[in-house]
Amino acid sequence: MSTTARILIIDDDEDYRASTRALLEGEGYEVSEGPSGREGLAAASAQRPDLIVLDIMMESPVEGYSVLQALKFHDEYGEASSIPIVMVSSVQQDPANLFPMADGVDMITPDAYFTKPLDIPTFLGCVKRMLEK
Repeated sequence: MSTTARILIIDDDEDYRASTRALLEGEGYEVSEGPSGREGLAAASAQRPDLIVLDIMMESPVEGYSVLQALKFHDEYGEASSIPIVMVSSVQQDPANLFPMADGVDMITPDAYFTKPLDIPTFLGCVKRMLEK
């Protein structure tokens, strides 16, 4: 018996969350939402989703990178470090250019990155592949 994959959307744009939720639920996924970085971190910790769709620009222009770093490297989120993270944003700039003083950007590199508006078939294919791993 297979279980339904759980996906958490962390994005401050209510319309985007609703449309992405409808898209993913239409594919049979169970979807929850976090309307801010802080609420998304709490939801990730409590729910342990199978995949996270994460925006970059929320309360600050680079908040998504802070959320990604917290999930991947802070002990308080424990098992969340193995959750695949798909960033979806209108920001089209490479993290290395956003953070030129960083020694390396590995700690803020998502598992996949898409720009808005989404190429829906490519996005859904990526989500499916990541959940099959």
